[in-house]
Amino acid sequence: MIHLKWHERETLKKVKCVHTDAAKYIVDRALTAGKVYDVKNETEEFYFIVDNSGKVSGFYKDYFQDA
Repeated sequence: MIHLKWHERETLKKVKCVHTDAAKYIVDRALTAGKVYDVKNETEEFYFIVDNSGKVSGFYKDYFQDA
């Protein structure tokens, strides 16, 4: 149940959002292009970050580059 304590976990790395142009989902409400975010967990396809709402959310890695 790793997801229950993501806010308390240390940051794995920082990533910068490069765009919010999503084909299927609305991400511009949760991400800001050019902003640097803390990565709390990572899988092959997703970064789990603390987004603009203050919650930990998963986003495709396509939106980010290493900061």
